[in-house]
Amino acid sequence: MILSEKETLLAYRCPKCGAGVLSMMGIFSLSGDMLKLKCSCGESELSIQRQPDGKIRLSVPCIVCAKPHVYLLGQNSFVRRAGGDVFRLSCPYTGLDLCFVGEKDAVQDAIQEADNALLALMRDAGLEDIEELHQGDEMLEAREQDPQVADTIRYAIRELDDEGKITCNCQNNAIADYQFRLHDGELTVWCEECGASVNMVMAGVTMAEDFLQRDSLELK
Repeated sequence: MILSEKETLLAYRCPKCGAGVLSMMGIFSLSGDMLKLKCSCGESELSIQRQPDGKIRLSVPCIVCAKPHVYLLGQNSFVRRAGGDVFRLSCPYTGLDLCFVGEKDAVQDAIQEADNALLALMRDAGLEDIEELHQGDEMLEAREQDPQVADTIRYAIRELDDEGKITCNCQNNAIADYQFRLHDGELTVWCEECGASVNMVMAGVTMAEDFLQRDSLELK
């Protein structure tokens, strides 16, 4: 089955070299295989895979975060929209647009808008290039993570997972891959496979110990 019968463009910005990576969607077919759009620098790639339920799983490199973000979308999201609208996927932490699907001209305009937003972010942070942005993000994350809180959360998630008490959108929980991140006094737990996630307040050791007492965790 062809991903899009019309000339729809897929694009993302490489977080390593900063180049725009673009491809016409017509070259992709929705089989059970994982299809990848790679940057010519060899340091990043966007992957697309059709799930058993017909939904599309995307793993999109982030211009700011150290790891790519996973999204699970309906197939109709990849059909070119009337009027030149662009379908966008954004970083859940910064709001920066990362991935674009739509008409060529509209996508190129959207990329330029995203570039302007990125430049404004870097300017406000006093940074001159993308590598500095990555380093700044990693240092900020390290400062925000209390080792005791992180260790408690890590142990609690592992215990819940081992006992089969975490639910997400994976049809087979054996393939689920649960990750977490502490940021701005919040805890985000997500599944790398299906993209389901949950956010909750996590301000200090006391809340982490309360989390340790949970008997289940539902990701949506």
